[in-house]
Order: sequence, then structure tokens, then C-alpha cells
Amino acid sequence: MPDPLTAFALLSLLVWLTVLAAPWQAWSSRERLAAARMHGDLSDVSVLIPARNEAAVITRTLEALDQLDSNLDVIVVDDASEDDTAEAAARAMPRARIVRAAPRPEGWNGKLWALEQGRAHVERPLTLLLDADIELKPGIIDAMQSKLVDEERALVSLMASLRQESAWERLLVPAFIYFFKMLYPFRLSNARFPLVAAAAGGCILIKTNVIHELDLFASVRAELIDDCALARRVKSSGGRTWIGLSRDVVSHRAYDSLRPIWDMVTRSAYTQLKHSTMLLSACTAVMILMFWIPLMALTGDPSVWPGIAALAVMIATYIPTLRFYDRSPVAAALMPAVATLYLAMTWHSAINHWRGAGAQWKGRAYGRTGKVVLMGAPGSE
Repeated sequence: MPDPLTAFALLSLLVWLTVLAAPWQAWSSRERLAAARMHGDLSDVSVLIPARNEAAVITRTLEALDQLDSNLDVIVVDDASEDDTAEAAARAMPRARIVRAAPRPEGWNGKLWALEQGRAHVERPLTLLLDADIELKPGIIDAMQSKLVDEERALVSLMASLRQESAWERLLVPAFIYFFKMLYPFRLSNARFPLVAAAAGGCILIKTNVIHELDLFASVRAELIDDCALARRVKSSGGRTWIGLSRDVVSHRAYDSLRPIWDMVTRSAYTQLKHSTMLLSACTAVMILMFWIPLMALTGDPSVWPGIAALAVMIATYIPTLRFYDRSPVAAALMPAVATLYLAMTWHSAINHWRGAGAQWKGRAYGRTGKVVLMGAPGSE
């Protein structure tokens, strides 16, 4: 009978082999979309951009849109910004329509309320929900349109290529995508499988009639993880969704230190676990088994061999994500340390919830209930 460390190492190896062999291949980067070579007419598309305190990035976003097609309809919803977001948007794209969001009613997520304000101004059959920091390359909207029409999808979303300039971005950003794909396997989300529905909120193309018929934004108004909630609502109504990766959807939001990445994750990590201590405990146990036990196994004998094998499979599953983002495969060796950081963020998210403090994001506090709490004048969320 193997000693306890060897037994756990063998169990860790079994888990990693299951991840590798599972038919939905959550670790792969096969679900991807590249810009179309031929640029068509975008007169069927309205771009809806919710923007709060985005003066630093929205100029680049709008200038890129302005170069795509003069027929493209662009609506910017100024979500009670405390900087000159609206003025920067008007300068960058004079033909864009700037909508000032009304004060947010109780029970609404700020971003979803901004989208609700903007949808009244959408008159075209397709709506592109775009974050203010996202630059679209020529042809990518065409590719999304083709995907939506040819495959009869109601919603198509693309995971933006996040900035990887600072040391913390290079260390943590690819893993953020990797863990997201593990939580929401793209192949299952893109199939009719009812239990997995995912979207990337930075870039979502959706049929406008679906928004209206489902009263979409109002139906998920209080959801903190709003993008996946939108996909779940669409999918549960019978609509087909699709999510993939793209190098032609680029985020320019900077995460120059650990703190902004930490805040981004802690904002919703415990919500992802449904505020359940049981799920948090299970998540912790699984992370220890998958990422710590293989390292611990290297110190023993005969546990060293299943430990090495588990590490090898772990690295193999991470390499496709690293390659997609032009990162060195050598970085996969740091996955146990990276996983530990993400687990610490998750626990911090839980501790904030237990303390009633919640996370802070763009001047808003997300309290114990997940509702947005004012951190300024009324209507500033």
C-alpha cells in the first residue's frame, strides 16, 4: 500500500490526466476567431460602449472603430464618469452618439444599467457590446457577423487579448485566461450543453431583437459576473452562443502592479463560488491537490515519479494558452506559484464578503450581498 504522499501524488496525476483527456479539452485554444480578410458593410451593426472613468483609453478604442467603416453606428454611454470620458469620446469620434446615463436604480449592476440606457438608442439588427478599453482590428466584426449568421448563433463573444507589458501582467494574465477556460470550457459553452454558458463581456455581438425580446439587461440586472449571466440567459431561452479567443480584439487596460489584478479577481471570485464556504473549501482542496501535491511529491520516494508526471501534464495543459499569447512555454513551470496567488485572491474575496466589506471597482463598493454601494454622490455608480 503506497504511503500517503505517494497516494496523493497518484491522485493528482489522475486528476491531471482527466483534465488532459476530457473530450471538451478545456485547456486547448482551438476555439479562436481571426479577422476576416474581406471587409464588408457594417451598416447592420450598432456598437454600444458603456464607459465610466475611461478617458485614458477610450480615444484609442473610438479611433480604431472610426477607421473600420463610416456606416458603423457608435453609441457611448457615459456612466456617471468623474473624469472627461464624454469629452474625450466626442473629440475622438465626433459622429459617435454620447448618452448620459440616468442615476442607477436600486438593484442594478452599474454596467448593465449603462447598457440598458444605451439600448433604447439602438436601431440596427445587430448590437456589439464593447468595453471602452478594447481596440478592434479591421475585419474582426465581419468575422463575428459571419460566425453569428452562418452558425445561427444569437450571441458571439471574444476573449480580448489582454495587455502583457508589466512583469505582473506577463505572469498572471495568461493564467487568468487558462483558469477561465477551466471554469467555463469553451467547447461545452458553444454546444447545446445546458449547464455551461460563458461570454467575454469586453466584446459581445448579439442580435438586437434578442436583447429586446428577453429584456436582457433587466433580466440579469443584479448579476456581478454579468457577461456569463447574459450568455446563460440567452442560452436558457433556446439561443445558441459562442465564445472564443482572438488576437484581433485587444485590451489596452494597464495592470502595472499586482494590486489592480488582485482587485479585479477579488471583485467576483467568491461570487463565482456562489458565496459558498463548501465550494470554497472544495476549490482549495482541489488547488492543493493539483498544484501543491506534485511539488511536495518531489521530496519523497517513491512519490517523486507520479509527482514528476503530474507536473509534466500540468505544464502540457498550460502551454497552448502561453503559445496563443506568444509567451515562452518555460513560464508554465511557474504555474504552482501562479495558482497559489489566484487561490489567495479567492480567499481574500471570501474574507471581504464575510466582513461585509466587498470589493471596490471604479469607485463602487460591492458589499456582502453583491449589490453596488455608493461611494460618492447619488447616481454615481
